[in-house]
Amino acid sequence: MGAGGGVSDRVLTVPNALSALRLVGVPLFVWLLVVRADGWALLVLMLSGVTDYLDGKIARRFGLESRLGQLLDPLADRLYTLTTILAFAWRGIIPVWLVVVLLGRDVFMALLVLALRRVGLVGLPVHFVGKAATFNLLYAFPVLLLGEAAGALGAVARPLGWAFTWWGTGLYLLAAVLYAVQAAPLLRAGRPGQPPTPAPAG
Repeated sequence: MGAGGGVSDRVLTVPNALSALRLVGVPLFVWLLVVRADGWALLVLMLSGVTDYLDGKIARRFGLESRLGQLLDPLADRLYTLTTILAFAWRGIIPVWLVVVLLGRDVFMALLVLALRRVGLVGLPVHFVGKAATFNLLYAFPVLLLGEAAGALGAVARPLGWAFTWWGTGLYLLAAVLYAVQAAPLLRAGRPGQPPTPAPAG
């Protein structure tokens, strides 16, 4: 049984340390990609995924959820996603237009959240499609990097990585549409200046 107690103000926790470690790994990951040390970059990316899973699991299991963790975890996710797609585009692994599509979707979602805040809401429930999109893209990145390897490994990884990429991108855009559909009636019914009302967890 996990410990209860809800979200705390604690800073020195194992989940927060894991999230901080992921943040430290971001510049290391970018540098490894720039110098084309793809094997080490892949290892850092895989370790990021493992620590991402572990910090959430440990926080829920032992009641160590904190406000700092709620900030660090999505920040690390966004930084890894942003730096990965920018570095991949610079390396020619993915086309620039795909970067524009993914970043454009994130800008749209940021504007949507700002609009919701204006009517007193702090966000929307997390949609399954959005989770599935993130899952596919997180799998796509290391497999695409493996696709840069010579020989049979690269030949097998490359189409598999692109399959995850196309599926994840499609779901990513679909999730934005679904969030917009969810937000539309809330924005029509809302009134600016109301105190923030937390959206239900999803």
